[in-house]
Amino acid sequence: MKVSPLTLLCLAALATQANASSPDAWAAYDKAVLASCTKASGLKNAKPVGNAAQFNDRVGYTALLLQGQYPQKHMKGQQGTELCLYNKKSKTAYVTEWDSIRPTAKAQ
Repeated sequence: MKVSPLTLLCLAALATQANASSPDAWAAYDKAVLASCTKASGLKNAKPVGNAAQFNDRVGYTALLLQGQYPQKHMKGQQGTELCLYNKKSKTAYVTEWDSIRPTAKAQ
């Protein structure tokens, strides 16, 4: 049996579409990342800053920046920033302080 190049091209296109995630699947994934990162965060009222950074599956992580208030009494509700790395395989969030991302005011 002889297979034409057009047939192979069509089959390849269908296989690529089958592997693509639907918008609903991406929305559910984004919701899971946000929930896991917010739960792992030590900040009160933690909210995402922008959209998550989707790394290639070979890397295996999604990054999300969160902002909120420090809960410690001595911090007096000061705003803080944390970077969350969400492991796609284990579905686990790891959070670290990332206040250095905010620009500092220059003295004049």
